Amino acid sequence: MLKRSSGPSSPAEVLPMQNNFLQAALDYAGRGYSVIPVRGDKKPFISWTEHQKRRATAEDIQEWAAKYPGASVGIVTGEISGILVIDCDTREGYEAIQKLLPDALLLPIARTPRGGWHLWFLYPVGSKITVGIGIIPGVDYRGEGGYIIAPPSVNGDGKGYTWQEGLSLEDVEPAPLPASLYNIFSLYIEGCGQHRPQETTKTTEDHNFFHQGRRDNDLFHAANCLIKGGCELTFAEHVIDILARYSDPPFPESEIRAKIDSALKRAESRERNLAAEIRDWIMTTEGNFMTTDVHRELQLTTRDHMKAAVMALSRLCDGPNPLIEKYGNKRGCYRRIETDIEPVNFLTAPTGEFPITWPMDIDDHCIIYPGNIVIVAGSKSAGKTSFLLNVVKKNMHQHEIVYLNSEMGDTEFRKRLELFEDVPLSSWNFRAYHRASTFSDLITPEKKIFIVDFLEVTTDFWKVAQYIQEIHKKLKAGICIIALQKSEGRDAGRGGDFSKEKARLYLSLDYLHDEKMNRIKITDAKAWRTDRNPRGMYRTYKLVRGSRFIPVTDWRD
Repeated sequence: MLKRSSGPSSPAEVLPMQNNFLQAALDYAGRGYSVIPVRGDKKPFISWTEHQKRRATAEDIQEWAAKYPGASVGIVTGEISGILVIDCDTREGYEAIQKLLPDALLLPIARTPRGGWHLWFLYPVGSKITVGIGIIPGVDYRGEGGYIIAPPSVNGDGKGYTWQEGLSLEDVEPAPLPASLYNIFSLYIEGCGQHRPQETTKTTEDHNFFHQGRRDNDLFHAANCLIKGGCELTFAEHVIDILARYSDPPFPESEIRAKIDSALKRAESRERNLAAEIRDWIMTTEGNFMTTDVHRELQLTTRDHMKAAVMALSRLCDGPNPLIEKYGNKRGCYRRIETDIEPVNFLTAPTGEFPITWPMDIDDHCIIYPGNIVIVAGSKSAGKTSFLLNVVKKNMHQHEIVYLNSEMGDTEFRKRLELFEDVPLSSWNFRAYHRASTFSDLITPEKKIFIVDFLEVTTDFWKVAQYIQEIHKKLKAGICIIALQKSEGRDAGRGGDFSKEKARLYLSLDYLHDEKMNRIKITDAKAWRTDRNPRGMYRTYKLVRGSRFIPVTDWRD
């Protein structure tokens, strides 16, 4: 959002319908830009030649706002505004320009309603660069004698000009035109017969180097060239000190050291290939990440490095094969586009099921395969933990079992095992761990039974699908049985249908108060033991001493 600059005391009260143009135009004018009102077809409302030499006043802008409702904000380019804008209409053109820019270069970039890009550079003083079309396929430029339309203007189709995230005039300033682009402009101008700046036969004074208005940029350029050329630091410092003293006007002696340090730091930051570092870091990430995560992980502490990271992330979002994309509605949040794929080896895949024995003879009706998720959703007092410990009891001599316990302390867990009178405490053969979250971190691809007792979700129940998916991604030869809390009378656990997405077998346990017994239901089953679909089948049972499941009925539809 552009900040409001000085202007009429309360324009919104006088001209509410022109508020967007008025505020934006006043802001741009306050920054020193020459503004004009532009129609929806991109043609100026006024004869704008005079505004190539004279900036509009606040009174001019107020008059335009009243006279031309809905006008777009035009910025006259060239010396009057001090900017040169490269207009990329196509992605190919934009990518061609990006290849000519240093990785760490920061500059404002606006997006056009048709998906193009406006790149804002400082206008090279004395260059007389005018307007060019097709300098590169899909690329135009606007210098002396031109203008561009700026955010937050809206075209005739109601589509707006916007700043690219983190690259507005509020975030960065127009950048000096790199030598790579300046050379292309020079060749283009010469080929078109336009005025071309004199070559290096001119003196330093003729080019106005190290004069007011460009001393900082020239000093940086000199430092960058010296360091890139392999000069020793002390030699580079000595040369920069001389240049600073002989600038016109000279830098105050008290500021020379600060200017030298600033120039050297900026030159050093150019040497650091942040784009490559950020790309390498992103390739190691999973899920979404914030721009601040990049700053922290790569130890980016200076403002220049942080801004360069914004530019690098923006570039990684563009192109025919972007590496990342924006994620969610939070500013500065991204995710890596995961193109890594694992082929389905159906020709060589094992054909056998995962052999497991279930309480209540569930295995007579359902089949489980390696990599499967099983959900056990139970209401209060339905016996979820007892069911899971019976799974351990029936399979602990056949499989390695990892039991992830989220709610019981050591003493309570021991008491639950002691309820199994037919299994001495020392005979239990499984590994139990305390774990309340991030269960997926402990899931491995080996042939094991992993049991999560239980996956607790207290808010944002829809996230249960994400947690289950994270577990599923880690499974290979083993299976995971996940317990969920559920409401009485409902088949699905916390998260509703979201909890069913990855489950190959879904069981629901309830306590029937009126009948004083329990019921287990096969809510869903993807693989059947017989031709009979077991979905919806149920069976009642009694839970004795918190350990024994005694069937009361057979399985029924």
